[in-house]
Amino acid sequence: MYTIVPTISTSFIVLSAIFIAIGWYQIKQGKREAHKKTMIIGSVFATLFFLTYVSRTAFIGNTMFGGPEDIKHIYQAFLVFHIILATVGGIMGLVTLYRAYKQQFAKHRRIGPWTSVIWLATAVTGVTVYVLLYVIYPGGTTTGVLRVIFGW
Repeated sequence: MYTIVPTISTSFIVLSAIFIAIGWYQIKQGKREAHKKTMIIGSVFATLFFLTYVSRTAFIGNTMFGGPEDIKHIYQAFLVFHIILATVGGIMGLVTLYRAYKQQFAKHRRIGPWTSVIWLATAVTGVTVYVLLYVIYPGGTTTGVLRVIFGW
């Protein structure tokens, strides 16, 4: 039951990245209306990821790294990098969406490509975290988020 939630949330992040990449391609082709619809769909999937992740963290907890002790610190550094990237990408995503909504297209165009690159990198690092936690190594115990990140 509990391992299905990370699979679902990771699927949401992958779908958001796919739609963001398609939307980026569409705007490069001058297809503004298609770009708008695709980016909204990508944003909905990103929001579903966020809600799923926060719900799991609040009600179930997070999974400790279950792999070998000698790479645990590398994993934790990678996890911190992913969290920072996701936070920056999420904030930039909100700003980018706001700029589009307010029709501030010059500002939207300046931040949009950076936001997309960061979000795509976030998706890749998120999938990597998922694979390390649930595919390559058996998941560890479920505990609080600070203990997972810092090993406390």
